[in-house]
Amino acid sequence: MSNILCVLYQDPVDGYPPAYPRDEIPKIERYWDGQTTPTPERIDFTPGELLGTVSGELGLRKFLEERGHELIVTADKDGPDSVFERELGEAEVVISQPFWPAYLTAERIAKAPNLKLAITAGIGSDHVDLQAAMEGGITVAEVTYCNSISVSEHVVMMILALVRNYIPSYEVVIDGGWNIADCVSRSYDIEGMQVGTVGAGRIGSAVLRRLKPFEVGLHYTDRHRLPETVETDLGVTYHPTVESLVEACDVVTINAPLHPETEHLFNDQLIGKMKRGAYLVNTARGKICDRDAVARALESGQLAGYAGDVWFPQPAPRDHPWRSMPHHGMTPHVSGTSLSAQARYAAGTREILECFFDGRPLREEYLIVEGGALAGAGAHSYSAGDATEGSEEAARFGED
Repeated sequence: MSNILCVLYQDPVDGYPPAYPRDEIPKIERYWDGQTTPTPERIDFTPGELLGTVSGELGLRKFLEERGHELIVTADKDGPDSVFERELGEAEVVISQPFWPAYLTAERIAKAPNLKLAITAGIGSDHVDLQAAMEGGITVAEVTYCNSISVSEHVVMMILALVRNYIPSYEVVIDGGWNIADCVSRSYDIEGMQVGTVGAGRIGSAVLRRLKPFEVGLHYTDRHRLPETVETDLGVTYHPTVESLVEACDVVTINAPLHPETEHLFNDQLIGKMKRGAYLVNTARGKICDRDAVARALESGQLAGYAGDVWFPQPAPRDHPWRSMPHHGMTPHVSGTSLSAQARYAAGTREILECFFDGRPLREEYLIVEGGALAGAGAHSYSAGDATEGSEEAARFGED
C-alpha cells in the first residue's frame, strides 16, 4: 500500500456545484502536434466536472482505494503546521497543481524519506526544487500539453482586454455609468502592433497561431528556434535575445518555464528597454518578473498595462502590490484550470499513477526529472537548480 498526498485548491465558496452551465465538453483525442491526450485505462469522473478542488479529488479516490492505496486530499499546504507538512513524511507520491502549488522545497524533500514520485496535475513543475529532486532520486512528472491551449486562449483574451481597456469599461457599466470618454482614453486597436512571445513552445507557438489573423507583426525568442517552415507560415520574426524582442514589440507575452535562468528576467533594466507604453502579459510564472519592477513601471507609465494570472508565491498575500497597482488585469491563477483542462490533467494524472504502480515507463513527454537528471520535457525546457526560494511567504495569505 502507498500513501498518496494530494494538494488541491479549495471548493467554491458556496459549495461543490450540483450542476454546471454546460452538459458536456468537446472530446479531443490529439493535440495540434499529434500527441495524444491522456490515455488511462479508464476514468471515474464525468469530463466537465470540477475536479481540481478538494471535493473533486481529481477523480482518483475510487481507483486508488480499489488498489489498496491511501489517498489524502487537502488544501492546507503552507506553514509547518499544515496538513501537507504533517502528512509528507509518510507520502510515497505527492500530487499538486500549479494553481495552488504545494512547494516541495529541499527542506520538505528532506522530511519525506518515502517520496518517490512528484506529479504536477497540469504543466510547470517549478514548485518542486528540481535540484533536490535530482539529488534525492525522486521522479518528477507533469501532464504535458494538457492545458497549453487553455493558457494560450487566456493570453489572447488578456492582450485584448489590456489594449482595448476592457476591464475599466466593464466597471463603468457595473457602476451605472456611461462614461465613454473615460473608457476609450486608454483604448487602442491591436491591428498593426508588434506582438512578441518570450518562449515559443507549446503555449507560445499556440499564441502565435491565434494572433496571426489579427494582422499584427509577430515576433519570438526561444532557446530552441522554430523550424524555418513554421516561421514562414506564421510570418514570425526570430530574435536571438529577449532584449532584441522587447525593443521591437508593443505587446510582450511571457510563455517560458521558470528556472534559474528565467527567474526575475523582467527586471527594471529589461522593462526599461521596452517601448514606453508597451503591454506585458504573463501567464507563465510570476517569478519570471520582478514584482516591484512591474509595479514601478505601471506607476511611471513605462508600461501601459500588465495582465496575468501567475503570482509568486501562490496564493499571493493580500498586500501583494500586483493587487493594487494601476492599469493591471490580474486574476487568480485560472488560465490552465478550465473545466475542459481539468478533464485532461485529471486523466493524465491517473495515467501517470497507473504506469507508476504497474512498473511501466512514463511517457517521455511527461517526464521532468528521472534517474537523478532532467529528463523528457524537463531536459528540453528546464535548467538544473531551484526556483522555490521565498515560497514560504504563501503562508501569509491565510494570516492576513
